[in-house]
Amino acid sequence: MTEQVMAAIDGSSFSEGVCDYAAWASRALEAPLTFLHVNDNHPQTAEADLSGNIGLGAREHLLEELSQLEEKRARVAQEQGRLMLKAARERAVEKGVAEPAGRQRNGTLVETLEELADEIRLLVVGKRGETAHQDSGHLGSNLERVVRSLHRPILMVPHTYQCPEKVMLAFDGSKTTRKGVEMLAKSPLFAGIPVHVVIVGAETGDNRSQLDWALKTLREAGHAAEGVIRAGEVEATLRAYQEEQGIDLLVMGAYGHSRIRHLLVGSTTTEMLRRAKVPVLLLR
Repeated sequence: MTEQVMAAIDGSSFSEGVCDYAAWASRALEAPLTFLHVNDNHPQTAEADLSGNIGLGAREHLLEELSQLEEKRARVAQEQGRLMLKAARERAVEKGVAEPAGRQRNGTLVETLEELADEIRLLVVGKRGETAHQDSGHLGSNLERVVRSLHRPILMVPHTYQCPEKVMLAFDGSKTTRKGVEMLAKSPLFAGIPVHVVIVGAETGDNRSQLDWALKTLREAGHAAEGVIRAGEVEATLRAYQEEQGIDLLVMGAYGHSRIRHLLVGSTTTEMLRRAKVPVLLLR
């Protein structure tokens, strides 16, 4: 089965960024691009018990009307999704992607992605979906659930596309982040892009050895690479370095053995993703 770049779109303001970053990734990886739209038909509120408020006949009539209304809403949502997918494919073609595909499914986003996991090489998603609160500091609950359940690389993107020119890897010497270094070194997604490796911790012999290994691996693969070891609180230190160096794409391992591990299992994760103004690639 062909692994592809899969881009989850909805009616949120992030969908244009999702389209453009997905097109960039598809071209760089020379991988097929599929846009996915999921109609969540699960009821948002429990059905009220009206039997004590109105007559039995009136209640049956009302429930019939409600059922017809739900069917109409489902048809409208289906058509809306079809139009979104059509617009996304047209936008990707304009960005140079040959024959992007579109898929529309009913259910929940998390369950759908779990079913399609074997087909996904890279998932591109927005920071929030259309049902999330629009406060800029809010992180969509769907994204958090997807990160925890899907064992595939996930690229979380902002509203607006900017071609990545500097990449930063948050590195702690764990198996996941060492795998991240090797992936960065050989992946066509980052060909020709300088890489900054950042260890948050003390200047120890072990940390220096880990950093030297990472830089050597990247340089032998042809990357311009530099690295630093900085003490401090993980999220604040990484964010400060990203802003200082003008980093426009952050790569992180979802799990590690040091404080960076908490970026995806504790409050620091949410904080890091909430504050991110650049794309974040999460590795598993």
